[in-house]
Amino acid sequence: MLSINDLSLRVAGRLLIENATVQLASGAKAGIVGRNGTGKTTLFRAITGDLSPESGSISLSRGTRIGQVAQEAPGTEEALIEIVLKADVERARLLAEAESATDPHRIAEIQTRLADIGAHSAEARAAEILAGLGFDAEAQKRPASSFSGGWRMRVALASVLFAEPDLLLLDEPTNYLDLEGTLWLESYLSRYPHTVLLISHDRDLLNRAVNSIIHLENRKLTLWAGGYDQFARQYAEKAELQEKMRVKQDAKRKHMQSFVDRFRAKASKARQAQSRLKALEKMQVISANVLTQVAPFNFPSPEKVVASPIIAVESGAVGYADDKPVLKQLNLRIDHDDRIALLGANGNGKSTFAKLLAGRLGLQAGKLTLAPGLKVSIFAQHQMDDLRPAESAYQHLRRQMPEAPEAKVRARVAQFGLATEKMDTPARDLSGGEKARLLMGLSSLDAPHLFILDEPTNHLDIDSRQALAEALNDFDGAVILISHDRHLIEACADRLWLVDKGTVKPFEGDMDDYRALMTGGASQRKEKREADKASKADKRREAARKRAELEPLAKKIKMAEGLMERLRKRIDAIEAEMADPSLYERDPAKVSTLAKERSDLSAKLETQEELWLQLSGDYEEAMAG
Repeated sequence: MLSINDLSLRVAGRLLIENATVQLASGAKAGIVGRNGTGKTTLFRAITGDLSPESGSISLSRGTRIGQVAQEAPGTEEALIEIVLKADVERARLLAEAESATDPHRIAEIQTRLADIGAHSAEARAAEILAGLGFDAEAQKRPASSFSGGWRMRVALASVLFAEPDLLLLDEPTNYLDLEGTLWLESYLSRYPHTVLLISHDRDLLNRAVNSIIHLENRKLTLWAGGYDQFARQYAEKAELQEKMRVKQDAKRKHMQSFVDRFRAKASKARQAQSRLKALEKMQVISANVLTQVAPFNFPSPEKVVASPIIAVESGAVGYADDKPVLKQLNLRIDHDDRIALLGANGNGKSTFAKLLAGRLGLQAGKLTLAPGLKVSIFAQHQMDDLRPAESAYQHLRRQMPEAPEAKVRARVAQFGLATEKMDTPARDLSGGEKARLLMGLSSLDAPHLFILDEPTNHLDIDSRQALAEALNDFDGAVILISHDRHLIEACADRLWLVDKGTVKPFEGDMDDYRALMTGGASQRKEKREADKASKADKRREAARKRAELEPLAKKIKMAEGLMERLRKRIDAIEAEMADPSLYERDPAKVSTLAKERSDLSAKLETQEELWLQLSGDYEEAMAG
């Protein structure tokens, strides 16, 4: 379906992809992962033909229709449903032709083709897609111009999904979706009938919506089977094995080089030294697997803990018009160590509730109690527009620390996770992730007791999202989190509140329950949870049975481990003996014997390591199944 052969791409003089090759079969669903700036979006531009390769080729099956989300969201006076329906160009053309066609044969051809492409059910399908992305029946009839840019981008996404291209290219589609839309998209893509290429930093989306991962690293493309978690595990195992092999090879090279240096000038050993020198030259160097570390986030914890509850609301109502509260009947409390995630579709009032907690909106009714000395900070994506484009991160922070020495200000900017060379870069030239780091750092500067984060991950890659989760878990204050990133919610939140039907209430259940609720499987999920609860003893018995069945495999793993340990000890002993310089003059024959034995043992060890990895993988897979 898609064939990338020996591809090299260069943008603005910078080589992003070099001699990369990967093949995708028709119907495959692949997630493209890699650090920000490595060239993922550039690869999309090359696939669509918007960028010419420096060398190599990209080929597609004949007649392949490529679809991607339009860069500009529709803002016309047309109704949303009409915009989506027009995305199926063939259907629109045939319907228009059917209005004027007079030839009976052509009319029959048109109607047959319309039936083949499901044209008569198209409106229902378009409505279903729009509903999944958050537009109810009334909203679908409204003009696109009446919606904000973020909502119009959802219409653009709906349009390309409705068109059902043979190759669907999606670049960070969840950036303008809420959690509910993300869960729907995850389910939709898993059932999509054609090929999908997805750039995303959402781990759960990459675990559920795709069946392979294309990793862009060091300008190369590597295809891995499975979702993101499976890729991450396999990648770590490969890196560990590569590092072991590199260490062994380095030791071998040093030993061979030492022999060459010692005996090159000695006539009786010159031939052996020359032989080892040639072997060194032919030896393919195993490079070190350099793991670039992501800068951590650092949120200063409050100096003094305030008494709980830090915020309590009784019979509260909040909104923007006195006679139209967005939320009412609020009866909630927040303690000093709470980790709360707000669930609910966009437009239900999550941001309104966050503004109430941050003191940016007052209650219209009811009572709000704050702990004395409480400090609340909020981060929201739209605040990035408030950054001064011409000012650097250092200048932004200097405004808030006017009396501090320069070294202290720069040290604090470094804690934001911005590299030294980025401290004096104008904000307009920072990447989205760097701007987010700057804004989060500025928002948390005063060490708040309550830190509210509204969609903090939109511009962060997977590793940066993990670093954010770790920082939030280390933060000693309370956290309110609004995010479409399910992994972040599960990693940080220990309580879930649902913003729905004009109020905010605790959600009884976990994220799997919420996903089931959003995708129509709530009752099944409840039954399953009750069945799981009732059958814990059965599960324990089943686990014991599996362990008994897998005992022969477990013994093989232990035998392999024991053999590897013995082989390593013998190899170490041989190398220690061969490290004695006098051995080469005293007993050259023994040197040769030891070298041969070490070579044989090294080969056996490598075979055993591969066997151990295979057996261990089989064991884990069997236990998981």
